[in-house]
Amino acid sequence: MQHRIYFDNSSTTAIHPEVLKTYESLLEKYYVNSESLYDEGSEVHRMMEKARGAIAGLLQVHPADIIFTSGSSESNSAALKGCALAQKNRKHIITSAVEHSSILNACDQLEKVFGYRITYLPVGRDGKVSVEDVKNALDEDTALVSVMYVNNESGAINPIGEIAELVKKHSHAYFHTDLTQSIGKVPLDLTNVDMASISAHKLEGLKGSGILMKKTFVPFIPLINGGEQEYGLRGGTANAPADMVFAKTLRLALENGKKYHDYIASLQKRMLDGLHQIEGIEINSPDDAVVSTINWSYEKIPSEVMQNALNRKGFMVSARSTCASRSDDPSYVLTAMGFSSRRASCCIRISLSYHNTAEEVDAFLAALKEIISHYG
Repeated sequence: MQHRIYFDNSSTTAIHPEVLKTYESLLEKYYVNSESLYDEGSEVHRMMEKARGAIAGLLQVHPADIIFTSGSSESNSAALKGCALAQKNRKHIITSAVEHSSILNACDQLEKVFGYRITYLPVGRDGKVSVEDVKNALDEDTALVSVMYVNNESGAINPIGEIAELVKKHSHAYFHTDLTQSIGKVPLDLTNVDMASISAHKLEGLKGSGILMKKTFVPFIPLINGGEQEYGLRGGTANAPADMVFAKTLRLALENGKKYHDYIASLQKRMLDGLHQIEGIEINSPDDAVVSTINWSYEKIPSEVMQNALNRKGFMVSARSTCASRSDDPSYVLTAMGFSSRRASCCIRISLSYHNTAEEVDAFLAALKEIISHYG
């Protein structure tokens, strides 16, 4: 049977054995509704609040700032719509042209259905948003600014600390950031951040599990109506075992991020050194991208053809955000970075983890050379 090698950790991750073990034990024992008044329900509620407190401690915010969700797409949508619609006197939103589709589509809906004015900030060749561009876009009508910390395609790291501080000092707007690709990869400081989105399955956790960090002073209208769950801000019976185990997922991700950073950086260097030696390969990720992400193009072979060829040789990679993986359009992220349509149509994203090895990197480079000699 062919040995399969996984280089698509920005898409999703394998569940950490400790997370899986804890989840299975919780699922078996704590199945009752957390809102039930009998002893078992009260115990589930107590354990959820313990997990909420642990998550808040890891993020250095208050427990009341943590809202459990189904993942970052919901958290992003809830943050934008919930905060924007709660501010009746402000109708302007600032975001970037390279955000995740959950942000871009929420902005599109707010514009077309609710009449909001959206400013889509450009990015440079390095994939980053300019702090000066954010400052120039702010006005008295700005309700919300949303800029991701780490881009899911290029790995570019935005200056979130500077942007958040700027928004605080120069406007009445609230600031949201999508942390989906940044946890365990870059330093985290939420001091001036009003809302943030995190998804468990990017952190060796469970799919269908995430949080929205929303500080209590931020105005908010629920996206999902229901009962009084999550302080009345997100209705529906709690996915209690998944919510409980999120605390362990986040703790392990932060610990392993520090523990394995240099190791992953060594794999990144090995991969980049090998790619640079292959004629025709162009690196799209900036030099200071997160160490786990490498985006590159070979313009003689379209993304889908390259992906399929690599798949047949046992390598799992993607071309762009998995939410758009079945689209034939050029990567909108690379296009916004100023790359040609052809280059943006021939990109491949490699996303590494501490589970990968130097031998896997070498095997990938050898397979890539064979593919290029055959197709290119």
